Order: sequence, then C-alpha cells, then structure tokens
Amino acid sequence: MNYVYQQVLQRLLSFFSRAERTALQLMIQRLVVSAGGMERIGDYKVLAIQSGSRDSCYTLALLRAAQLSIASRAPATFQLRVATLRLNGTASTALENIHRSSSALFLYDDPRVEMLMVDNREVLPFNHLAPISEAGRESNRLNLLMVGHRRAWNGPLELWDDGYLATGEFYGQIARWDNGVDVMISSDSPRRQAQFIEGLNRAAAKAGLAPTSRHETGYEGLFARLDELGSDCYREFYPDFSQAAWRPAERFEVCRRTTFMDIHDMLVSNLEERWPLLTDFLGFQPDELTAQLSDNDYVSLSISAHLRGLQARFVHGRTYEESVSEYLQQALVMMRRKQLPERFCEQAMGTFGNPLTMADQRGLATAEAQRNLGLSEAQLVCLLFAPFVDNGAALEHFLRQCHPGMLVALPELHRAMQGGPAPEQVLQWMVDVSGLSVSLIGTLYRMGPVVRDEGRVPGTESGHAGVQVEGMDPENETAVTGEWSMGQ
Repeated sequence: MNYVYQQVLQRLLSFFSRAERTALQLMIQRLVVSAGGMERIGDYKVLAIQSGSRDSCYTLALLRAAQLSIASRAPATFQLRVATLRLNGTASTALENIHRSSSALFLYDDPRVEMLMVDNREVLPFNHLAPISEAGRESNRLNLLMVGHRRAWNGPLELWDDGYLATGEFYGQIARWDNGVDVMISSDSPRRQAQFIEGLNRAAAKAGLAPTSRHETGYEGLFARLDELGSDCYREFYPDFSQAAWRPAERFEVCRRTTFMDIHDMLVSNLEERWPLLTDFLGFQPDELTAQLSDNDYVSLSISAHLRGLQARFVHGRTYEESVSEYLQQALVMMRRKQLPERFCEQAMGTFGNPLTMADQRGLATAEAQRNLGLSEAQLVCLLFAPFVDNGAALEHFLRQCHPGMLVALPELHRAMQGGPAPEQVLQWMVDVSGLSVSLIGTLYRMGPVVRDEGRVPGTESGHAGVQVEGMDPENETAVTGEWSMGQ
C-alpha cells in the first residue's frame, strides 16, 4: 500500500501550484511543532470536519497531502479523523462528494484514517449510502421546530438556528470520542468563524442555555464555549423526555485535550485555481447555483426562496410571486457585483424568473420541505408566526391571518397550552398545524422569545430571509453564500 499512497501523493501534488506547495510545507511545519516534534507526530491526531462542501473537500485534500508527505520522509505520520454530521437537510450530493473525495484520497482503507459520521448522537462508520435513521430524522425535526419557534414573529427570520447548536454539540463530542483528538483544523475565514460563534450563541439562548462571558469572535474559544453548553444542548426543551445519549457512551473521554488550528492563512489559491483539483481529482460535483445563492447551509436554495414567498403572502400581505422575484433580483445584483460568471445568473433566472413556473416551483419546494425537513407548508407558516411562545402572545394574530375559523377556539387553545383539558379536535389541530406535540407546545408557551436588536448574521435582515444587498461587501463570499461551517 505504501506504493499506492506515494502515487496518490504525487498525483495530488501535481494539481498544486507553487504557492500551494509552499503553503503545504508551512502547514506540515505547523503540525509538527504542534505535535511536539517529528518524534511525536505518530501519536498526534487531527480532526477534520467534512460536510461535502467545496471548501471542506479542498481542506481535506491539503491535510491528506500533509499526512502523506510526512509519511514519505519519516517513520510515522499523524492520524486523521474525518467526521460528518447527519442532519435532515443534508443533500445526497454532499454525501456523494464526501465519498468520491475520500475514495480519490484513499482514506477508507488507511489505518491512519478514521471515517466517521454521527446520526442521532451515535458515532458510526461513514457510509454515504445509509439514509439518516428515523429516530435521527424525528429528533432533528423537533429540535429545528423548538429552536425556530423561540423568536418574535416580526423579528429576524432566523428559523434554522438549530443547525448551529447541533453542529456545535457535534464538534464538542466527536473531539472526545475514542481517546479524543489533539487538534481540530479549520480553513474558515475570520468572518465565517464570527458568524458561527454568533449563531451558536444565539441558538444557545433560544435553547434556554446560559449566556457566555467570553468575547472571542473566532474559534480560539470554541471548545471552552462548548464545555459551558454541555453534551446535551436541548435539555431545557425536553425535561420530561428521554433524549438519545451520545453513544457508545463508554468510548467518550471525560476530559478533552483538543486545541484549534486555523489554516485559513494557508489558502493561497483562488477559487478558479482550485477547480481542477476539486473536479478532476476529487470528483467534486458542485451545485453551482446553490453555492452562489444559498443563504444558509441547513436549508436549500429552493426552500429559502419558498419561505421568503410564504412570509410575504401570510405575514406581510404581499404576493408569493412578488417576493420570490425580489429574492431573485437581490441575488442577481449581488452576483453581478461579485462579477460571477453569467451562467450563474442565467441559471437563477431559469429557476426563479419565469412567472409561469412559479406555481410549479412552489409545489416542488413544498414537497422538498416535507421530504427533507418533515415539515408541511402549514407548519412552515406556523413557524413564521411563532405563535406559542410568551404565553401565546402572537396566537390571536396568527389565527386571524391564517386560520380565522379557529378564533372561536382561542380560549380552549390557551387552556390546552397551559396543561388543561380541551376538546380532542382542538388538540389534534394544534399537532397538525405545528408539527409538535401538545406538551412541547406547552413548553414553548412557558418560554419567551429571544429578541436580537444588533449583530445580525450577514445575509439576513429584519422581517426577511434571503440575500441582503445593502451594506454588504461584494468581495466577501460569506455575505453572498452564508456558508460558515467549519472545514468549508
């Protein structure tokens, strides 16, 4: 196998520019120093988060080049743990990108590499063909709803904050599993790191967890913050329910020794220079339109646009079609400011720009939300209004806007959320319209909304979900894509 690994390394290096080869040597030096010298590198374990995105695949290729380069000139090299979190919104294309990249880099059969995935808090061998478990799908659905409902109905449309919390919990636990890791590597930009930390803290507040006194905006304080949050970031939502524990429990270390290493400064090539490595060698297949327009890693572009249309229709009294078209126009302005290839603009126009296909697009997005997130259109609309928190403060407004026939049942609805008796048809309506059990709705009823006045994550604005145009730096990719995940 050593000959095979040498061949992989040579082919990998053939795609690197001179600047990238220099950066690779600097990365190797940084890893060796962090390990305590070349004599200790064989006992050093590195964690790489793999989401199947363009940037995480590129980062993994750099780490593999470093691992094999050290192995070619030393008795041992560092160990590599590659870990993926399974969420409801994870696209099959992302899993296929992970598989193709890992196969091209010969990771699967290398004893120095662990390929892992986490599904419903269970650590498993990575398998791109395995569907997410039914228990994992339901847990993710409930967590998304519980976190998403903790907002004011007329506040920022940050409905997918659960993704930050789930990912943070995943980072903290996968770093402790099976003797732990020494370092977690990320190539995220400082702005993207700040986005994640802000999103994590916002989501933690929605989950009823204690605020932090830390002021770091990057990942240097990430593990300390995760230690504050604990291993179950959803405990305040389900005090009377048994949540799945992280398992196998006996393989988790009590103490974590992990540090963080930032390699963003080593990404010397621009995006266009990376494409041959990504596509020709790693077999990466980009969803180009989503990569340029998506405003959140946890929900697809079509669902983002769909939600924008639903908000316009039910919350603001405008038309669905008008808002989706506005979403497209704002996106096109941003794309052209960045001087992106015209093919992206043409693809966006083809997807969202034809009014005759708008109804079809709405139907497809509704089906996608049901299939991937387990949410009906009625449940998405309910989520927009967040009618249960703060003792049902927005419930009457929600009913008047969307379900006027239920206004007569308003007293029974409040009684049910307070834990009292109510007619069966009222209870069933609550479950159907929200996607939550009556007891979980009661939990939300006793919680207040989490209101933010400052520090909004780039890409959102009060009352809207989508691409924000004014005030954004067109040179900043995060402002356009909203991507933030570590390793992307």
